[in-house]
Amino acid sequence: MSATLTAKPEVNISETECFIDGKWVPAISGKTFATINPATEEEIVQVAEGDKEDVDAAAKAARDAFDSGPWSKMDARDRGRLMYQLADRMEQEINDLARLETLDNGKPVNDSLNVDLPLAIDCLRYYAGYADKIHGSTVPVRGNYFCYTRREAVGVAGQIIPWNFPILMTAWKWGPALAAGCTIVMKPAEQTPLTCLRMAQLAKEVGIPDGVINVVPGFGPTAGSAVVKHPLIDKIAFTGEHRTAQI
Repeated sequence: MSATLTAKPEVNISETECFIDGKWVPAISGKTFATINPATEEEIVQVAEGDKEDVDAAAKAARDAFDSGPWSKMDARDRGRLMYQLADRMEQEINDLARLETLDNGKPVNDSLNVDLPLAIDCLRYYAGYADKIHGSTVPVRGNYFCYTRREAVGVAGQIIPWNFPILMTAWKWGPALAAGCTIVMKPAEQTPLTCLRMAQLAKEVGIPDGVINVVPGFGPTAGSAVVKHPLIDKIAFTGEHRTAQI
């Protein structure tokens, strides 16, 4: 049978603040919230409680990184290379990431290790390979004209994910956005922010430029609402309960 971690594993948890413009910063309000081990209902660690002001800082960083930074203008193969490196780092740390996922989410550690992590790594590698294959078409039209389509990055992607597959949902959202040259403001589920925050650190370590990935942990009515309403965010990617998406 698959085992579930019932005690805090030997995993270093150092990423507990907002990740904005390549830096770890506390919430502007100074508030934090507890993320809970669902197997024991004990507090794991306090995490920064982002709010409207933190989302605003993250959106400005993402906007500047898209408009003025190297990411959207980078050769697509170089974007893909950095994404491959992120997937490689995840594979190198697969045991720690799986234990961290189980600690925060409560699913059996064998599931995290043998299902969630391999799928997340494969997802990033898939989109890394797709980065230089995003192209338009030439279109035959009547008359002596040259008609073509060109696919361009939409800009800043606001992303909100649920608690049930935290690291896999992160990969699902990051992969296509990064491959296309977009920048990101992500709000992970308040129940399970730890592996998303760890992935942000890994992204920085492999060389993804500052401001490309921003993570603001917090609650839906505050941080999540700020993400979907922010004028500098061009597109929303949301996975969750359908009534939330209808509001």
